[in-house]
Amino acid sequence: MLNALQRQMLLRRLLQAIPVVFLATFSVFMLLQLLPGDVAITLAGENATEQRITEIRELYGLDRPLPLQYGEWMLNALQGDLSRSLLSGEAVAVTIARVFPSTLFIVAYAVLLSVVIGVPLGLLAASRANSWVDKAVMTFSSIGVALPNFWLAMIFVGLFALNRMWFPATGFVSPQEDFVLALWYATLPAVALSASGIAEVSRQLRSSLVEILQSQHFRTLHAKGLSPSTILWKHGLRNVSVNLLTVVGLLVNRTLAATVVVEVVFAIPGLGNTMVNATLQRDFPVVQGAVLFMVITVITVNLITDMLYSVLDPRISQQ
Repeated sequence: MLNALQRQMLLRRLLQAIPVVFLATFSVFMLLQLLPGDVAITLAGENATEQRITEIRELYGLDRPLPLQYGEWMLNALQGDLSRSLLSGEAVAVTIARVFPSTLFIVAYAVLLSVVIGVPLGLLAASRANSWVDKAVMTFSSIGVALPNFWLAMIFVGLFALNRMWFPATGFVSPQEDFVLALWYATLPAVALSASGIAEVSRQLRSSLVEILQSQHFRTLHAKGLSPSTILWKHGLRNVSVNLLTVVGLLVNRTLAATVVVEVVFAIPGLGNTMVNATLQRDFPVVQGAVLFMVITVITVNLITDMLYSVLDPRISQQ
């Protein structure tokens, strides 16, 4: 159960999230209007008459002022109705429920790789600060941060899928159907997404640990006869847990955003790929619903991170 301070912090974060939701969805809605083409013509057909196109606009409310269209959509969204796809007629909520598990699996896989590989690298670099090992890890991290995810994805497709044929180039298998096969299909996308995450986790962890290990408190522990490995694992990691949690929380949000491009490269039927296709087809309800869902997901991750902060360090909830 949450205490009074934690409940106040949660309420404060929720109130701060309200303008974020409105600003993000309204910005996307207005930017979609700048895209070339007319969805009414797409729905009516290339050879449709002007009268038929006008009827389509009236039917879907495309002839109304843009602020009114957005206001009606947001009012329905607050009631749980994300409207329907203009092209397929499927409820947007149903579309999101169908495609988001694929995105979630890829994101979870990539974040797990980032933590499992990044933490040991950060520990190794911190334990050998200023040595050639430290410099090698930091060089690797710099490269990982600099390389774009979509470029790595295309390189991996060409090298490990088309050339070596170690992994499939496209597609996705649900972990509910076959977990091992799902991991096989998701490995290349997850590795492409995790490269920058591994670099970020290792860099931030190394920086935090080096600063802490040089403090007077840890010098005292060393003078008491504790081994460097014990100081590093038992005491060092505990003191940087909040910083590490911050990095992981931000990493989840960045990885979720990066899946938009990586899913297109690997033809994964996820939320990012759905958003791209809907944008190209000017299917406004699908794009709006997907953006709203992603914003809410990011806000939820931030709220969970804040709650974990207060567990690791109760003083944070008092701020």
